[in-house]
Amino acid sequence: MKNQKVHSSLVKNFSNVLGTVYREGNLTFTPDGNSVISPVGNRISKFDLKNNTSFTLPVESSHNYEQIALSPDGNLLFAVNEVGEADLISLVSNRVIHKYRFNERVLHLRFSPDGKHIAACKLNKIFILQTPGHFIGQFNQFALERVFSDILGDTTYVAWTDDSSILAVGSKDATVRLYTIGNYSNFRPYSLTGHPDTIVGIFFEENSLDLMVVARNGHLSVWQCSLSLNQLTSVESTNNKRLKLNDDEEDEIDLSKGEDRERYITKKEEEYNKKQKLLDSKKFLSYHKLSTHYLNDYIKDEHNNLKMTTADYHKKVKILVTGFSNGSFLIFETVGKTLIHSLNISDTSISTIVLNNAGDWIAIGCKGHGQLLVWEWQSETYVMKQQAHGSEVSCLTYSADSVYIATGGEDGKVKLWNNQSGFCFVTFLEHTSTVTGVAFAPNKKFIVSASLDGTVRAFDLTRYRNFKTFVSPRPVQFSCVSIDSTGEFIAAGGQDVFEAYLWSMKIGKLLEVLSGHEGPIVSLAFSPIISSTTLVTTSWDKTLRIWNAVETASDHETIQLFADGLCVAFRPDGKEVVVATLDGQLLFFDVRTSTQVASIEGRNDLGSGRKDTDLITAKKNLQSKAFKSVCYSADGQFVIAGGQSKNVCIYNVAEGILLKKFEITQNQSFDAVLDVVNRRKMTEFGNIDLIEERETREGGNVKLKLPGVHKGDLAARTFKPEVNVFDVKFSPTGLSWSAATTEGVLVYSLNNGFIFDPFLLELGITTKTTRDTLLKKEYASALMMALRLNESNLITEILESIPTKDIELTVISLPKMYIEKITKHIAILLGSTIHIEFYVQWIMFLLNSHQPHQTIILTLYKNLSKKFMDLSKVCDYNKYTLAVIKRLANLQTNEVKEEVKTENEPMEIDENQVISI
Repeated sequence: MKNQKVHSSLVKNFSNVLGTVYREGNLTFTPDGNSVISPVGNRISKFDLKNNTSFTLPVESSHNYEQIALSPDGNLLFAVNEVGEADLISLVSNRVIHKYRFNERVLHLRFSPDGKHIAACKLNKIFILQTPGHFIGQFNQFALERVFSDILGDTTYVAWTDDSSILAVGSKDATVRLYTIGNYSNFRPYSLTGHPDTIVGIFFEENSLDLMVVARNGHLSVWQCSLSLNQLTSVESTNNKRLKLNDDEEDEIDLSKGEDRERYITKKEEEYNKKQKLLDSKKFLSYHKLSTHYLNDYIKDEHNNLKMTTADYHKKVKILVTGFSNGSFLIFETVGKTLIHSLNISDTSISTIVLNNAGDWIAIGCKGHGQLLVWEWQSETYVMKQQAHGSEVSCLTYSADSVYIATGGEDGKVKLWNNQSGFCFVTFLEHTSTVTGVAFAPNKKFIVSASLDGTVRAFDLTRYRNFKTFVSPRPVQFSCVSIDSTGEFIAAGGQDVFEAYLWSMKIGKLLEVLSGHEGPIVSLAFSPIISSTTLVTTSWDKTLRIWNAVETASDHETIQLFADGLCVAFRPDGKEVVVATLDGQLLFFDVRTSTQVASIEGRNDLGSGRKDTDLITAKKNLQSKAFKSVCYSADGQFVIAGGQSKNVCIYNVAEGILLKKFEITQNQSFDAVLDVVNRRKMTEFGNIDLIEERETREGGNVKLKLPGVHKGDLAARTFKPEVNVFDVKFSPTGLSWSAATTEGVLVYSLNNGFIFDPFLLELGITTKTTRDTLLKKEYASALMMALRLNESNLITEILESIPTKDIELTVISLPKMYIEKITKHIAILLGSTIHIEFYVQWIMFLLNSHQPHQTIILTLYKNLSKKFMDLSKVCDYNKYTLAVIKRLANLQTNEVKEEVKTENEPMEIDENQVISI
């Protein structure tokens, strides 16, 4: 049972993605307008603006998502990636329920207002698909109903009328074409021409065929239709129309001559329908242009290359919003064509812009900086303002209670993320080069970061400012940083100068320079024991050095490694360290005796993909791979490691075996994801990616990078990033772990709902016998049986069935081995339960009888703090609301009294009437 428990305790599921909020594609609001859905690479995130939380769907595509569309009822999300693979996602179960292949890029998607059809723009065609579940007898997941292909340029935009009868399609040939799915006697395909550039947006008016067209050069064209929606005549209704005979026509029927009444009526109906069709043909749908407006004139552009990139329109509020290539966006009132706001939010192009159903919030996405903003235009305030790291996330760390995650990026930014909400709440911009390491202070009052700019900076988490900067006697590029367990000392290792530096946090001065390494110091760590100042460092000189940094800085123990050291980490009890080396091994050393106690060969577990431009196979490429980051779990039984690969491995230290290997991504938009080169790229000349093409003298279409180049553009104009894991960390509570990857920060959390992991299970213990024991009021026995079955729902059921007066006696009756488990269960349950007082009483009695593990204490603190903050908001809202109501009541009472007093003539006042007022 022990091995089974070890394996199942590490079954973790993808929880959220941090570090990035938007990559490319369009945004969409939910029908209630309180949440915005954003594509993030090959995943999709949902941001709840009302509750200030974010959630990444457990759905992953093979390539980056580019277009998403939400059904009118908000239950289905249709998402298409950059190679034309479409997923129909249920937002109820958060699972992919159907798939479809377009085999080409889709430039725009739109559900019909009735939710029965999906229109997709592909090449010069518009595809109309039936939504699964809306048609009786439909067996195909997506039935292709119509394809319109008489368009010259690639289609760019599609819009539906409110009754889903007509759709308008814009294209790169600067025309708008109108089509219909049904058959109407007075409709024929119609083209609107005269637009000066590619169509960016088409917007029908409410319950009307009138529309507005926005072109890329900023021209707004207003078109008026000759017909209204209710004047469209269906062919079926015309053919099936029954004719009523008047009195004169009844007299014309000579029944004595044997004429058939039905035949006479049919003849009259045919004559009537011919006349009606002739009249309808004279009333065919047509358009004429009412006006043209030049929106670019509202923005100053010195270079004269301003382009409109996106637009959206709200039919009820009559508000038009447009985004431009210089980061500006305009808000117009379409009734008088007046400008409401002209704002600039970025120095890069706005990729997408969308209004919510109420028309008061505007969601804006900028691909260049990974920005996602929600702007309330009436109050001119930000509802949400998030921005990803400008480049890859290089390092991360957890706070002591796991509530916050700090990340450092190659863009020089240090960001703090709330692990519960998924939002970044502060960004520090003081560093001028890549941030190589971040560390939280034990008291969570500040964080420190090291950078290649030669500084180590301390940031105050109360006032959010850089209050101290540590530098070395000579310029050094710092590659790592660590804080001791008391928060008094800070150490950083040099990359170009092979020394470690020790500063005092209180006085801000350099205390020691630790010399001895003969290569770059790539990692260092302080002992987590409070009374110890032991510092370990590892370097490319194939050594691990153990220092007593404060007392005898010059004395150290040197341990020779088999290869270059890449990362070092302490076990939580401070008695053991693990070192990742260049030969793909994890070496474990006892700190007190400086002897090796274990080793794990992990190179084959790490795995390796083959890049598009690799000349060697993935198996041969594996020989150069190694773990670059390693971390112990909260209880010290496991280590997690990641490196130059898409895999993250978790090992059992005692047994030296691989417990779980996570494939962090399947995104083929990154390089080195697949183990083999795609056959479609193989030609008679070899791999097409190895063929260098140069269209201009500057090398405008260069695919091959310079020799030795691994990061950044640097001569590759079609740069494809390679998938990597830069840093991995276990949370101090032991309930989750995070990885800083090419995609951002991926958070995996423990989920016990999908596994059966019994504890000391016996043959007679079942759910039925457990409930029978509860009915006998043997509460301690029932609780122990539920803990042995280790089913979360059953344990919760037993706990909540125990009366409050019997909690103390039940806790006293439990053996010590069960106290730890029930405390951990309640600590996790506090994050979601509504029975707060009931479980707080359980915690009080449990803590009085037993001192649980530190990770459980941290989990309790984290969830209780969250509950306190949530309840504080509710209580404050109710308090101030009641104060306002009371004030209004007093004002109304005073007004009534003044009206009575101001009457000149004496009058009788009914007491009952005054009281009712």
